[in-house]
Amino acid sequence: MEASRDPEFLPHDGPLREDVHRLGAMVGRMLAEQGGEAFFERVEQVRTAAIRRRLDGEAVDGLAASLAGLEADDAEALARAFATYFQAVNTAERVHRIRRRRDYQRESGAAQPESLLDVLIQLKAQGVTADELLDWLPKVQVEPVFTAHPTEAVRRSLLEKEQAIVRALVDDFDPTRTPQERTEDDDRIFMALSSGWQTAEASPIRPTVQDEHHHVGFYIANPIYRIVPALYESLGSALRQVYDLDIPLPRLLSFANWVGGDMDGNPNVGADTIETSLSSQRAHVLEHYIDDVAVLARLLSQTEGRVAVDSRLVRRLADYRERFPQAAAQIRPRHADMPYRCLLTLVGARLQATHEDHHPEGYASVAELLDDLQLIDDSLIGHRGLHAGVYAVRRLIRRVRTFGFHLARLDVRQDSRVHDDALAVLLGEPQWNERDAAARADRLRPYASGEQGFGSSDDETVLRLQAVFRTLGEARRRYGIEATGLYIISMARSAADVLAVLALARCGGLVDDAARVPLDIAPLFETVDDLKNAPATLRALLDDPVYREHLRARGDRQWVMLGYSDSGKDGGTLASRWGLQRAQVELLEVAAGAGIQLSFFHGRGGSASRGGARIMPALMSSPRGSVAGVLRVTEQGEVIHRKYGIRALALRNLEQTVSAVLRASLRPREEESREDIWRERMSGLAARSRHAYRALIDRPGFIEYFRTATPIDVIERMAMGSRPSRRRSMRGVEDLRAIPWVFAWTQCRAIITGWYGLGSALEWGAAEYGEKALAEMARDWPFLANALDDVEMLLAKCDLDIAEAFSKLSGPLHEEFFGLIRDEFVRTRDWLLRLKGSSELLRDDPRLAVSIRLRNPYVDPMSLLQVDLLRRWRATGGEDDTLLRALVACVNGVSQGLQNTG
Repeated sequence: MEASRDPEFLPHDGPLREDVHRLGAMVGRMLAEQGGEAFFERVEQVRTAAIRRRLDGEAVDGLAASLAGLEADDAEALARAFATYFQAVNTAERVHRIRRRRDYQRESGAAQPESLLDVLIQLKAQGVTADELLDWLPKVQVEPVFTAHPTEAVRRSLLEKEQAIVRALVDDFDPTRTPQERTEDDDRIFMALSSGWQTAEASPIRPTVQDEHHHVGFYIANPIYRIVPALYESLGSALRQVYDLDIPLPRLLSFANWVGGDMDGNPNVGADTIETSLSSQRAHVLEHYIDDVAVLARLLSQTEGRVAVDSRLVRRLADYRERFPQAAAQIRPRHADMPYRCLLTLVGARLQATHEDHHPEGYASVAELLDDLQLIDDSLIGHRGLHAGVYAVRRLIRRVRTFGFHLARLDVRQDSRVHDDALAVLLGEPQWNERDAAARADRLRPYASGEQGFGSSDDETVLRLQAVFRTLGEARRRYGIEATGLYIISMARSAADVLAVLALARCGGLVDDAARVPLDIAPLFETVDDLKNAPATLRALLDDPVYREHLRARGDRQWVMLGYSDSGKDGGTLASRWGLQRAQVELLEVAAGAGIQLSFFHGRGGSASRGGARIMPALMSSPRGSVAGVLRVTEQGEVIHRKYGIRALALRNLEQTVSAVLRASLRPREEESREDIWRERMSGLAARSRHAYRALIDRPGFIEYFRTATPIDVIERMAMGSRPSRRRSMRGVEDLRAIPWVFAWTQCRAIITGWYGLGSALEWGAAEYGEKALAEMARDWPFLANALDDVEMLLAKCDLDIAEAFSKLSGPLHEEFFGLIRDEFVRTRDWLLRLKGSSELLRDDPRLAVSIRLRNPYVDPMSLLQVDLLRRWRATGGEDDTLLRALVACVNGVSQGLQNTG
């Protein structure tokens, strides 16, 4: 990779440039070795032609012509070669983030932006006292929720190879490494690249729910499990440095999971997958604890006579010797005078008993394990052991408090229409769905309260739902009350939809000893209209006496989930953003009037089209009071790998998240006197944007255009997830899931899902309110400024010339639709730059601009290959599997290149 042809790097990114060149050279050598010199030369020709096209501003026709007509196997190999270069660039950038973090830590007194130290310094400067901070810390509840919505489903073996490359590059940070050690590092990298080339990126078999569970579990049970204690240590260090506080920290962090519990549109998920996921998570975390306790036992080698121990610990050890005689007999005599080691060995035996079903000597609760560990901590502290093992004990305590015996809470989700189908049978009312919401609520109230019960039924939908609720009840008893999370109602439109869950839960036997339903129910408001009606729905729900009694038993806390994906698909990005912002403000007002605590669960995706955004700007631009210490947000697709695939970056991401929650909670953005008029104008802008967006997608012929101008038919054939890509028959955009909708438009490089309609709205707003007024809003209102920043990033990733090549696949529909898309793109870009006072996209984010320019020469050939392959594959009626494999390689490669695609 010649430096002269590379996009420019930032001045202080010399090490990044070196890593990119180093890895690029190894990829080239590997390609020559694995595919032959002729293949490598072909890759280089295409690469240099793509760079030259970008530098000279040439049309795509020449590059496209050079890629047309390749044999399917050759096209697949070429796409995989460019995808391998992407992996090198992505890895180099991730390692550079680790390097920059270490650089900050080495600089005395330097605080990395958005770190806990940085945010505490800012909060103190804003007048936050130690007492105020201490009052807020127990209220912090950060819970990332991992979902099985893949737009990248890389095999675990490849993830492990990437981690090996990262470790080798990080080892090179050490300036004392010898030439021999550096050579060994290169050998490790080259081996990982070569074996990765010989491994298929994903299985051709569609993953099962259990496969998805193992994939998500890789991140929670490995990088995340390991780095959680370091997060608390970072916060403790920052508190000492800024506030001179050295205090026990409350639990700030937990994790949740949808895999195995998300039934919405997935017939493969039900009671059996709920049980399997919970059982598997319990097994994973117990195995981790058993290993950690064994390590701790070897570390705490203190012997009697050298140091005393707490008398309570002596009694606990004697008790455990009696309860676990076989494990006690296996303790070596030479270790008998090591009380900590002996006790921890027996703690390990009790954990092993917990691992076995219904073992009478297992831990009945995680509190019992914590009591054992805290007893060891207290004894060490009381006998000069602060620096002789307390650090390691507290690291395990942090993990146990975070992960319990469940690893991650399992949410359950189902479509409200499935509940209605079951109720139609149970109530003997075939037209149940046609009754108005108030009438349905009246009918359900005695069943939701338990005054009446349903009769038996052999209907399949009823039986499946009964099994789900029965399993949730058993899970509470077997795995603990923290093992299960929220019950989420998709397509929630009324209070009756929530009462339906209460009634069906009782029908399935999910009641506690006090005959109450122990379930936190979260309606999910997804479309623009649902968001608009959400306050009225919540008001009706909180006015319902049966539901208020249920909520009182749940601590008067109501969860509401906000859907970023479907609202964006329904109304376009600006209408979605404004609908979500307005809904939060109005929902908070309803909750405050009713005297209950309202917490939001944000259903964000990876792409900005689906709510993906940098966490600090997103929270600081959210409505005041909407965070209040709590952040529950979905993590999905390639975002999981980007955020959590490497330990150092997982720690950085979690630190940024906790920092953002603290800052948005303690010092949200200040009151702004102009905000009333801004909100009024934004309502007009959002309506205009939605009108323009719907005019496109409701236009006759648009569905056919979408299906021919994007690779949606390839995406639907890819084995990326266990869930179907459509909810029902494909009558319109409404029936397509938001993830493949966004994924398809991103693949063709148009990404209309993230910007279409905005330009028309801004043009109308300038005429209606004045360009100066809009520019003031864009500059001074965090909500609009953040939205425009996200759109600007998407516009920078678009390539309308390549999008046009895809569009021509639609035949006569191309002329009708692509002109509309190009005109709106130009309109959006020009108005965005005018309002921001900028002459080019990403002028204020040079790092991202460089990152995009670094990838474009590798994305472009794969996109153009995809166009040619799509044309040929469709000509076979979608029957040529060799062409399909090449197409899948292109889709995967483009996804890795653009990074936030779905």
